[in-house]
Amino acid sequence: MAVTLRVGTGTAEEFFERSLDRARRLDRGERLAPTLSLTFEDPADLIRAMTTKRVEIIQTIRGKAAGVSELAALLQRDRAAVNRDVQVLEALGLVRTEWAPNPGHGKRKVVRPLADRYELVTTI
Repeated sequence: MAVTLRVGTGTAEEFFERSLDRARRLDRGERLAPTLSLTFEDPADLIRAMTTKRVEIIQTIRGKAAGVSELAALLQRDRAAVNRDVQVLEALGLVRTEWAPNPGHGKRKVVRPLADRYELVTTI
């Protein structure tokens, strides 16, 4: 089943309303689609976190997991800058990384998406 990751804005009250709605639906025996959420109270915080460059990283790895060096080459960016953006995305819970063998060169950090679909939603 496909997992959706929703990144958006909202209030604490909206969070509790969504949670209560989900609980009621589960109590009725409804099946819920797997969904992850990252909610910012301030739209400016969302904009600072989800830069164009970070969205490009997510778009690139949605097709196929990639190493940081490979991402840097594909996106024509500095490897250190890509690595910093990957660290931010991982800290936010939007991607995951793992160390994988790099034949003849030790290990490499591979970046994978956490969801099949990402939604970026905000209300100002």
